[in-house]
Amino acid sequence: MKNDLLHTPEGVRDIYNGECARKTVLENRLRDVCALYGYNDIQTPTFEFFDVFNKERGSVPSNQMFKLFDRYGNTLVLRPDMTPAIARAAAKYFSEHVLPLKLCYAGNTFINNHKAYQGRLKENTMIGAELIGDSSVDADFEIISMVIDCMKNAGLHEFQVEVGNVRFFRGLLAQAGISGDDEEMLVSLIQNKNYFGVEELLDSLKIDRHIADVLLELPQLFGSVDVLDKARRLTDCADSLAAVDRLYELYELLKVTGSDRYITFDLGTLSKHTYYTGIVFHAYTFGTGEPVAQGGRYDRLIGQFGREKASIGFSVTVDRLMAAIGRQGIDIPLDVRGTLLVYPQNMLNKAVAAADRMRKTDVPVCMIASRPEKTKEQYLEYAANAQLEQAVFMQENTDAVTVLSARTGKERQMSLEDLLGGDHA
Repeated sequence: MKNDLLHTPEGVRDIYNGECARKTVLENRLRDVCALYGYNDIQTPTFEFFDVFNKERGSVPSNQMFKLFDRYGNTLVLRPDMTPAIARAAAKYFSEHVLPLKLCYAGNTFINNHKAYQGRLKENTMIGAELIGDSSVDADFEIISMVIDCMKNAGLHEFQVEVGNVRFFRGLLAQAGISGDDEEMLVSLIQNKNYFGVEELLDSLKIDRHIADVLLELPQLFGSVDVLDKARRLTDCADSLAAVDRLYELYELLKVTGSDRYITFDLGTLSKHTYYTGIVFHAYTFGTGEPVAQGGRYDRLIGQFGREKASIGFSVTVDRLMAAIGRQGIDIPLDVRGTLLVYPQNMLNKAVAAADRMRKTDVPVCMIASRPEKTKEQYLEYAANAQLEQAVFMQENTDAVTVLSARTGKERQMSLEDLLGGDHA
């Protein structure tokens, strides 16, 4: 029974040693991008009231949420999605702000999906940003530029950001008079790539044949900017054409910075989050079949918490990005420095004084008492796992120390005073 307690539940995992250190480096790189664009950190609770994420908000389905109850009987959920939480906080604290609000965050989300057996985690670290109170294409451009810079700063060389506009699809639905359960079914079939099911549903609805043909064409509306010309020729729906025009405007801005080379268009792209109202996007790279970043425009979500504010944002799934980077063989260099100080028990006072002096010069020191049954190789392995540069062995009843490089194993002899003077391996 005790051995069972050593295992984690399905869909979650422990992260430790070098992997944990590399993940921290990656998180800092992504946060650096947000800081470069002038975004300020915000933290929201790990659990919130269920209604913050309910079906009307357009977050994940109720059966994919981890639910719990407080002492008053209120239904709470571990946050499955960062955006509604940020929207709630923005409505509460920044409703009177006139100028655009730029917020960024880092936190874990929890989705009780049924695909953990495929390697999909139920707990993921998310880093992202929200631009609130700006409905312009300028804001669309800034957010997608941040996504591209995040991918570059993570060390990726090959990736693509697929950009669509849900307004194109919804314009066609409105023109065809499709709504309610029929709309939900159609979206589900398209997301699951069940195109025979799409055709069967459209036939049963007996909508205008031309509109049905355009909807059936959606899966093929992806590729270079030429796709936008094709989409424009397919329909006379004003909302759909406005969606295409918005994508053209965005593309022209991306060309200014050369970011257009990372962009493809997909007019059939949809999201499981139904709060999106305009531009939507997903970033893909080798080593994972799912997007490593995603986001879009949600102009009506904050209005559900109080005051209307047009908004757009993105989030990077750090765990998925880590996996892709590893599979591509991209190194995340660690800042390996500091000392493992191994001391005889009867020299504790001298070891404490030495560690104190080194720490005051900003040298990390990990102290550990020597044990006769342990070898130098075991201590070196310990130092390497702790991302320490060297192991220093104090010699009993002398001022001499043995210094070994944790990377190369190279050994030197010196006095403790020379070591404290800054002569490190």
